[in-house]
Amino acid sequence: MRTESCHSDGRYALRVPTSATSSAPTRASWRAIAWRDWVGLAARVILGVVMFVAGALKVTNLPSSVLAVRAYKLLQYDLAAIVGYALPLVEMTIGLLLVVGVFTRVAAAVNGVLMVAFIFGISWAWAHGYSLDCGCFGGGGEIERAKALATYPWEIARDLGLLALAVWLVVRPTTPYSLETRLFGTITVSDDDLDEE
Repeated sequence: MRTESCHSDGRYALRVPTSATSSAPTRASWRAIAWRDWVGLAARVILGVVMFVAGALKVTNLPSSVLAVRAYKLLQYDLAAIVGYALPLVEMTIGLLLVVGVFTRVAAAVNGVLMVAFIFGISWAWAHGYSLDCGCFGGGGEIERAKALATYPWEIARDLGLLALAVWLVVRPTTPYSLETRLFGTITVSDDDLDEE
């Protein structure tokens, strides 16, 4: 059995008892979850997995991570070392929080700030004629100019896509199958979604 309460903005909080959330979802409960929440779930998992993998690939070779940050020539030498050592751990933490779905809004906001920084860094390197491997998934440093020029647009496009997912989660952090939803049992459903059932 589910209960609904209406918010002032016309959205409903759908509360599912703990016993219902622990069992396999029924067809009715799947239909009760808004399509926007499914988009949020996909955004949370994709963003979380990408961030965790990016951090995990770098954490095995931290000196390489430091060199990748220094190659952009954006930060003072010692500050670049701190960022290079800390970044993989931050990425893995954010990724894990997003995958399990806890502190989703905060994790997505931090992720969004990182994406803006990455986009700026790649754009900076491109504008200044640097030929760099972005170091997003390990590696980093100088590469052939033709290869750098071919990959910069794709790297920026990828990071813009990840930024869009982060913004979605900041705006709509409640998603199905998250630890937060399991603990508090609340999924937001709009009037339009209820009308579609």
